[in-house]
Amino acid sequence: MRALYLRIWLTVVATLALFALATGWLVRTHLEQERSHVETVLAERMAGWGQLIQSSLPPAAAASDVQAEALREWAHRLRVPLALDDAQGRRIAASGSFARREADGHVAGRATSIRLGDGRQLWMLRPPMGWGHPPELADGPLDREGPPPMTGPDNDGPLDDALDRLHDGARDFGRRLGSAPPPFAFLPNDWPSGLVLLGLLVMLFLAVAAGAYPVVRHLTRRLETLRHGVETFGRGDLQHRVAVSGRDEVAAVAGSFNLAAERIEALLKSNRSLLANASHELRSPLARLKMAVSMLDGAPPASQSKLVREVHTNIAELDALVEEVLLSSRLDAGAPMELNDPVDLLGLAVEEASRSGAQVDGDALSVRGSDRLLRRAVRNLLENAQRYGGGQPVEVTIERDGASGALELSVLDRGAGVPADQRERIFEPFYRLPGHAEREGGVGLGLALVRQIAQLHGGQVLCLARDGGGSRFTLSLPAERVLASATSSSAPRP
Repeated sequence: MRALYLRIWLTVVATLALFALATGWLVRTHLEQERSHVETVLAERMAGWGQLIQSSLPPAAAASDVQAEALREWAHRLRVPLALDDAQGRRIAASGSFARREADGHVAGRATSIRLGDGRQLWMLRPPMGWGHPPELADGPLDREGPPPMTGPDNDGPLDDALDRLHDGARDFGRRLGSAPPPFAFLPNDWPSGLVLLGLLVMLFLAVAAGAYPVVRHLTRRLETLRHGVETFGRGDLQHRVAVSGRDEVAAVAGSFNLAAERIEALLKSNRSLLANASHELRSPLARLKMAVSMLDGAPPASQSKLVREVHTNIAELDALVEEVLLSSRLDAGAPMELNDPVDLLGLAVEEASRSGAQVDGDALSVRGSDRLLRRAVRNLLENAQRYGGGQPVEVTIERDGASGALELSVLDRGAGVPADQRERIFEPFYRLPGHAEREGGVGLGLALVRQIAQLHGGQVLCLARDGGGSRFTLSLPAERVLASATSSSAPRP
């Protein structure tokens, strides 16, 4: 089954069915226990009645009319259908209610017999057990055969009081057994209790199943909307986003998809821009290289050396451009890099500064990171400062921030500086300040690589204005990457 909403709904329905079956079994077991308890109590009470009636009935030798009159009197007093047979099983007398029920066939299985000491047999009808049946303990007005109940001054002794209490107890017992409205009074009286319980559970099951379906369908419809959004994005509509509604897991997935879609769109735009700009930057050295090679054969010996130097310069520029493009692409693609090697940042800065004559001063600090990438970042910062520093000396400082503990490597120049509104844009790939490409050259990837390397190490790079003119480029690495520090060096290092 492929529809998720059907699987969820069927899971809910199956769980509900198991719960209903277990509940039905428990209820049925409880009812059976209650039924057994009630039948036991009733049997004990009827046995007591039988003993009382036996001691009060006329002897077996008495006339049948006398025995019948006494039996009807007890039936009326106890409100219980009674019958009396002789020792040979012949019927002596029966109350009106007993006779009617016997004629209707409602006696079988409900009559309790008590063998009297003289051989006679007393029959008593117990009430039916189960829901949907009215109480049948009481004899109605038609059962009042014989004289009225024993009342008056001649019958006001202890036995009569005991019989009155017994009568009240029997009436109360009958009321508790059946007079209260049954739980399923709206159902036909001839339904078995087990069928009634099953019908109730089925109705409950259908009601919950019908109520669960729209809830489950609403949930999975949002998942289908999310799936359609992913498919639309996959077909190339990179600007497509899905609606985020609610605060549940589905809304969280939709928000994550939109965030991932934005990142993918930005990455593809960056790659396209990188490809276009790289193609454009490659044309210039290739055109110069092609022209120098074409002029090399016919040039006089004095010009050939100059053309050869031009060829080597253009080849070096192409090589540097290709290397920076490849490194930028690897960093963008998240290629695995080893970033846990100990790197002596002060020593690394001294080595790179020696190429350009920059001055280095600061603390002997080591960090965890990639020696090759950090070296490339420092080199790019130094080359940028040399290119745009106006020929003034470049300074490098290394220090640790006292508040955050972060390591800060700063490259300072005395050039024209960077306008405030351009200090973020200069870190974009292939972006150069207006007019700088014609004067100083470069392809605009150096500072972009510095930012990528800083972010890969969990840090950042900022361009700030320097007091007294110029720029200050600060490469900041988090405190958890700093391994060791020593006292600040007082003498600058060339």
